[in-house]
Amino acid sequence: MKLKDLLSPRYMWFGATRNIGAGKPIANKLFGKYLIATNVITSGVLMSIGDMILQEIEIQKGKQIFPKLKKRYDWKRVHRMFWVGIIQGPPQHIFFKCLDKYYPGHDYISIMKKILLDQVIQSPLCIALFFVSNGILEGQEFSVTVSELKKKFIVVYCIDWLLWPPAQVLNFYYVPPQYRVLYVNLTTLMYNVFLSFTKHRE
Repeated sequence: MKLKDLLSPRYMWFGATRNIGAGKPIANKLFGKYLIATNVITSGVLMSIGDMILQEIEIQKGKQIFPKLKKRYDWKRVHRMFWVGIIQGPPQHIFFKCLDKYYPGHDYISIMKKILLDQVIQSPLCIALFFVSNGILEGQEFSVTVSELKKKFIVVYCIDWLLWPPAQVLNFYYVPPQYRVLYVNLTTLMYNVFLSFTKHRE
């Protein structure tokens, strides 16, 4: 085959679509057979990325809000945030599967019920898990962790109400069930920056 044929739009389109098609079995496994592992790992990875974004902001802003980092990144903190995300992954996976099982419809009433249950049950659980798991990984005394949770819970929960109801309308109406935790994890990337800020501010 000649070079001009290889560079022709028709050949390039065929090659691109063939590559996409070749990746479908992997995607089907990730969001099918291995869905819970995919959800858990992406939860951990995106939580750690959120913290790295915050640390970059800390570096750029200097010592105005946080103690100046001795190194470019505090990798121990990133590592902790990764495991905090891993811990949050399974409850999210199970919760969304239950919502889809008991409220499978896409009608307005079903979506509102899902959002209400998400805000009343899932959100407080995830906030509590975030602070408690962080406290355990930092070696805090449990009484200190509980005190921090009580101090910061209301602020985090109020921000949660501003972000998640509109985001979950899109999630429950448009996103297929197997991609819902991934959607939440991607949406929560900047929310993770806020969580890390709330956790690590002095």
